[in-house]
Amino acid sequence: MGTAPLSAPRRPFANPCMASMATLAPAGGRAHHDRRMKWQREGAGGIMNEGETAETMRGGASGVVPFPAAQNRVTFNREELQAILNLYGRMVAEGEWRDYAIDFTRDKAVFSIFRRASEMPLYRIEKDPKLARRQGAYSVVTPTGLILKRGHELDKVLRVIDKPLRVVTN
Repeated sequence: MGTAPLSAPRRPFANPCMASMATLAPAGGRAHHDRRMKWQREGAGGIMNEGETAETMRGGASGVVPFPAAQNRVTFNREELQAILNLYGRMVAEGEWRDYAIDFTRDKAVFSIFRRASEMPLYRIEKDPKLARRQGAYSVVTPTGLILKRGHELDKVLRVIDKPLRVVTN
């Protein structure tokens, strides 16, 4: 028995996937590809015109139904979510938290943090724009309804549940 060569024989294709596809291609070659593409464009029901949707070809609605616009809901913006998820990620890495939920209502946005999925939330981080000019839009609330901290800046409000870093000694 001989030994296998150290390198595979050179194929005409740079991409090995393309080489394997070439070996599996039907004997018809380009003509088969053209017939298949025509069938995909025309479908079983007839020829699809420019701008026509697949639903009209199937006898469905005559146009595309747009996604409904979100009602007036309070949401977290990208920076707020980034700050919350950074804290959440650190606490998950420490094994303190395991799950979260996000709720957007007309009055407030709520990020709930759970130790286990089947429990009441440990904390709720709430954004209530109605309180923005008074005590601040952001608050951290316990399951009993106690407000741990409320303020105008999310980073300062999140510090109440963020554990300080500890020095580890050997």
